[in-house]
Amino acid sequence: MAASDIKTTNRTIPLDRVRNIGIIAHIDAGKTTTSERILFYTGKSYKIGDIDEGDTQMDWMEQEKERGITIVSAATTTFWKGVRINLIDTPGHVDFTAEVERSLRVLDGAVTILDAEETVQSQTETVWRQADKYKVPRIIFVNKVDKLGANFEGTIKAVIERLGANPAVMAYPIGAENLFKGVVLLLERKAIIWHGDETGAKFTEEEVPADMLDVVETWRTKLIEQICETDDVLLEKFLNGEEPTITELKIALRKAVIAYKLVPVYAGASLRNKGVQPLLDAIVEYLPSPVDVDHVNGVHPRSGEKVVRQTINEQPFCGLAFKIQTDPHVGRLTYVRIYSGTLKSGQPIYNATKDKEERISRMLLMHANKREEIDAAYAGEIVTLVGLRDTVTGNTLCDKDNPIVLESITFPEPVISLAIEPKTKSDQEKMGYALSKLSDEDPTFRIKSNPETGQTIIAGMGELHLEIIVDRMKREFKVEASTGAPQVAYKETVRKLAEGEGKYIKQSGGRGQYGHCFIKIEPLTRGAGYEWVNAIKGGSIPSEFITPIEKGIVEAMENGVVAGYPLVDCKITLFDGSYHDVDSSEMAFKIAGSMALQHASKNADPCLLEPIMKVEVTTPEEYMGDVIGDLSSKRAQISATETRGKLTIINAFVPLAELSGYTTKLRSITQGRANPYIEPSHYEEVPRNIAEGIIAKSGKTQT
Repeated sequence: MAASDIKTTNRTIPLDRVRNIGIIAHIDAGKTTTSERILFYTGKSYKIGDIDEGDTQMDWMEQEKERGITIVSAATTTFWKGVRINLIDTPGHVDFTAEVERSLRVLDGAVTILDAEETVQSQTETVWRQADKYKVPRIIFVNKVDKLGANFEGTIKAVIERLGANPAVMAYPIGAENLFKGVVLLLERKAIIWHGDETGAKFTEEEVPADMLDVVETWRTKLIEQICETDDVLLEKFLNGEEPTITELKIALRKAVIAYKLVPVYAGASLRNKGVQPLLDAIVEYLPSPVDVDHVNGVHPRSGEKVVRQTINEQPFCGLAFKIQTDPHVGRLTYVRIYSGTLKSGQPIYNATKDKEERISRMLLMHANKREEIDAAYAGEIVTLVGLRDTVTGNTLCDKDNPIVLESITFPEPVISLAIEPKTKSDQEKMGYALSKLSDEDPTFRIKSNPETGQTIIAGMGELHLEIIVDRMKREFKVEASTGAPQVAYKETVRKLAEGEGKYIKQSGGRGQYGHCFIKIEPLTRGAGYEWVNAIKGGSIPSEFITPIEKGIVEAMENGVVAGYPLVDCKITLFDGSYHDVDSSEMAFKIAGSMALQHASKNADPCLLEPIMKVEVTTPEEYMGDVIGDLSSKRAQISATETRGKLTIINAFVPLAELSGYTTKLRSITQGRANPYIEPSHYEEVPRNIAEGIIAKSGKTQT
């Protein structure tokens, strides 16, 4: 979009008339399709975007249009019945889980979309747990009710069993599969029917069909009972045989949704343009506004004391940067959720996480990849800032005189890597810039160089993730690069307690070098990371040399001792050492720390760890034996099998090293009828015979 297309607007709207929501679901549930309908019915777009046609508003990247999937979360702002809805459409593919994680961290509410035939899938459970982590109130939209094999009541049952949620059915479908034509709003006892209008913008309100009266009353009674159970006053009324009014029930339901006691459930078929308007009404009526999330907790960056900010304009400014994006026209964009206070274009702000001052040159409202310039932003809003140089995902921005650091965002570690080389000399110069920009945008994308080969190694969440990164380098940054075969991100750890000594002495005429330390290394539980303890007493090592020792140890841990992989899940204790009045230096102690780590690790029974993936295969029953046999040949642990209709679901844990090309192999043994879902689960020790092969390839010998 050219700069001349940017228009400036000033808008203030009461905070209770704002909804910050996200659309979350498993892949192919219909997130982007539903988002496109929301934009059309709210008047934000003049035509309905179609994924197959490649003309959706929210999937704007070339790769998204070509593949028909969402890769980056897209933000937009629209209005429904006088309420401003800030909407974020998130990816469903597990390789782009960071986009879901960072979106949920800053949202007040979410719409979870389920496929009425496939019900709750593994990816649904993953995004549901992410939303649980940030205590995000939700509405469920059961999509694809018109699909062959759709089972609305079966989906409700799966929500209870697999998500542990308390679903409150608000809209019951009229007809199923190809006979689906509308929904009954249970509280109002009102049928909404879509007739023939291909955009779905027009519908009629009718009486409940006679053949549905019994089922509607059954579900309605259950709904009223569920709502009353969350409110003592209404419960007393209900037990006395008196039905609360619809207004009372809606007020109580809103409180119950915000307190995460109930999850309202709606039904529809987004692709057929049915059921989206009642969902929009529900977003406005039941999901929280920033006022309902009335405060945010943080800590003072210097004192560490707890700080509380109310979500009002009159409080000092604070916000969280949750996404970085590189725009070819504007440059670096920083997406920020404002939790308190107001923000004006051009004002200086303070990055409390990094202790740096920043200045905003411009403020924008984003509509996917289109922009609208604004002068001011207020508490509860999501805006995009231009001009911030040092701010990255998870940093807190605030008023310098009233500093606060908010809880950051945690992201999973990459599980796969590959070597990447520029094709020409000019590509080499551009590649560093491109990789730096892409790692700024994506916290799960990592870059490092292999000191032995000089190669650049990129790491990410899966083969698709890295494929998209390389494709973006080519299209957006015009960098041609060659890549090696994907490599598994192994790690190393230790199995027992051991001590090690690092002594670095160098005399070369004049002032020498002297650094000497003793450390202990001991194993921690899997996934615990790294713990550092300074146990020096009596000044055997001066305090200014403690940090260099730790730096040396951390750098040495990056390259391990077994096969050159990062050393993790261990506790390092510095307990003794010595120094020289003249020759000791920070560099000498850094080298000594590195030597001590190597020595201690080799004595601590080191071993290799490999990433284990959670694999869920959905297959027709007749191929179940072949699929299980193939998984067993890949060192899989089969954890469970279950039957859903005519399909069998096989759950297993499989080492990532065994899964190269698995999707293609699975399709060939099931004639293309089985589908895998794969996500990172945990790390486990590599069996000795396989570890020996990996160590031999690395060129190291195990001590």
